[in-house]
Amino acid sequence: MSDLSLHETVSETPVEAQLGDYFALLKPRVMTLVVFTALVGMIVAPGSVHPFIGFVAILCIAVGGGASGALNMWWDADIDARMRRTAKRPIPGGRVEAGEALALGLALSGFSVVLLGLATNFLAAGLLAFTIFFYVVIYSIWLKRATPQNIVIGGAAGAFPPMIGWAVATGGISVESVLMFLLVFMWTPPHFWALALFVKSDYGDAGVPMLTETHGRRATRNHVLAYCLPLVVVALGLGVTPIGGWIYLATAVVMNIWFLKGCYEIWRRTEAQAEADNYKVEIRTFKISLYYLFAHFGALWIEAALRWGGL
Repeated sequence: MSDLSLHETVSETPVEAQLGDYFALLKPRVMTLVVFTALVGMIVAPGSVHPFIGFVAILCIAVGGGASGALNMWWDADIDARMRRTAKRPIPGGRVEAGEALALGLALSGFSVVLLGLATNFLAAGLLAFTIFFYVVIYSIWLKRATPQNIVIGGAAGAFPPMIGWAVATGGISVESVLMFLLVFMWTPPHFWALALFVKSDYGDAGVPMLTETHGRRATRNHVLAYCLPLVVVALGLGVTPIGGWIYLATAVVMNIWFLKGCYEIWRRTEAQAEADNYKVEIRTFKISLYYLFAHFGALWIEAALRWGGL
């Protein structure tokens, strides 16, 4: 499929691209979470990483995450142009050509994977390559437009960075790194679906089968609680591994009680009740979810710092 046919809805008005437009292709807000969880995964792992090697590794992971974003925007330019939330992105806004985004994404993908392999080890590079492949091919191209569980599948790509960070430091995979993966993976659905319940989306018009569109809002509320329950188990389980500790466990208990309470309230409400108070519970629960991951990974970082200090 040619770029022209794929993106025929993109603006035809030529606009000169700025450096910021190319940076926007990399989805910098998403990259922030990628970098943070990868950095914590590397820091809490046993052993040590030379600061310069660590910097290069995090740079490669950030660039790889950005490459995924550029390739995702290239493929999704047609639906981005039909949704209010994304219509002003660089490609549908007519500031960047679809082919430019594709070339940038491919170049950055190759650069990040090869450099990470040379600087650290090939397991870390392989995980980064698989993450990019998973997000672009498995999620964006294959399943995003095919199943209402798309956000669950897409969440797996966002969950790999702490495993990559761990592999950078250890050259391997462990129970701890798998649990960090699961923490991000299980967090993504209730985080996103809480948002979907109070934000009027146009995914249906764009042909994207989001759960709220295909199964309704009652089913979405059920799914929010259904994914939150195993999330609590994973979060607390991480606390009894060697990278956990009393600070992490205390943080996890507080955050999970807070988040679970919000998800339970979302589940028990009817749509009429939510509309009557302007979705206050859904909005509050979504805001809690924004703090949730940073609190957990921040607590893991503190635990590692205490171990370094011999405390």
